[in-house]
Amino acid sequence: MAYVTETDDDQTGRSPGLVGRVLGPLKGRIWLGLGAVAGAVLLTSTFAQVEPGNVGIRVNNLGGGVSSRSLGVGWYFAPPGIKIYEYPVFTRTYSWNSTTTEQSAIDESFGFQDKNGLSLRADVAVSYHVDPTKAPILFQRYRTDMDQIIAGPLRNAIRNAIVERASQLGVEQIYGDHKAELIQTAQRQVQAFFGPVGLQVEQIYWAGNIQVPQQVLEQINAKIANEQAALAAQANVATATANAQARVAKAKGDAEAIQVEAQAIRTNPEIVKMRAVEKWDGKLPTYAGGGPLPFVDVK
Repeated sequence: MAYVTETDDDQTGRSPGLVGRVLGPLKGRIWLGLGAVAGAVLLTSTFAQVEPGNVGIRVNNLGGGVSSRSLGVGWYFAPPGIKIYEYPVFTRTYSWNSTTTEQSAIDESFGFQDKNGLSLRADVAVSYHVDPTKAPILFQRYRTDMDQIIAGPLRNAIRNAIVERASQLGVEQIYGDHKAELIQTAQRQVQAFFGPVGLQVEQIYWAGNIQVPQQVLEQINAKIANEQAALAAQANVATATANAQARVAKAKGDAEAIQVEAQAIRTNPEIVKMRAVEKWDGKLPTYAGGGPLPFVDVK
């Protein structure tokens, strides 16, 4: 008796066999899944999002250049060769600190010198945003993203402005009454420089104390203490002088009053009687010689 056996793929090709019947539909689903993944990758790689709070700048790296129109929030077609940069239109802050922060793991504080060449350091912060109508101009100027602008052109401009003004001041002025004026002068210069290209510098400020060599700081504090003590002494002298002058004025007034009264008595003796009446308690003096004595001469 002859038996016919089923194989995965008989040599005649007329029957796919059991394995073929199982893998056929599975292969179709696999290819469908791979196609879906490829489509998703292609879709996401050809579209870019401008997130809320930002403005987009479309840049064609294949020869089209920078678009003159800013892009609002949303998704945009960006095939290979097209890149969309984002700049913030809301206020952001960056601080260049001497200590490690989330923004930087290195010392980014600013170094500068006073007019005598004394080296100082300080933490400085800036708040800023980009004018959405001028975002393309800003990109055309620097050709990079916002992080690189902060780390490069903006930092350099602020540092140069501080260095320029600090070189005209002594350390006591920088640490004292010119501290605010120094940073405000730097702020005005930086605002005037970046404003026309769309980067709006809202404020530049000290993010901590100006770091002065310890020996110099002790000398400054000692001088301040001496000046305060001198001012206190002057205030005490002024108070004592004012009190003495008040006493002299009172004594002078009392003496003049006595002189006026004495002169009045000399010119009019009746004033003595009037003073006695003013002080009389209403009782007559004790009897003497059998009768009361009059208090004043009543003739």
